[in-house]
Amino acid sequence: MPVWKHHVFVCTNRRPPGHPKGSCADRGCNEVLAALTDLVEQQELFETVKVQSSNCLGPCRSGPTLVVYPENTWYAGVKVSDVPEIVKSHFVEGRPVERLRFTES
Repeated sequence: MPVWKHHVFVCTNRRPPGHPKGSCADRGCNEVLAALTDLVEQQELFETVKVQSSNCLGPCRSGPTLVVYPENTWYAGVKVSDVPEIVKSHFVEGRPVERLRFTES
């Protein structure tokens, strides 16, 4: 069984239209998931970084949301344009991207 250095869960939850919390699906999570998966593959990080979709992670209004284990690093409001920075800084250099970290308000 593989042991990954980083295990990434990307919320891909979709709620019905008009739900007061909205959902990560309405905010572009599928595009973020695809970009993250593609870049991990392109940079041949697939043996150390596992990327997968997840149901609701909780902070719906802050989505798209993703969490990286084992560090328990939460990212919120992630856009496709943020993916290269997350991959380089967090997965390659070991430094979480502070500007994207989820903080409860």
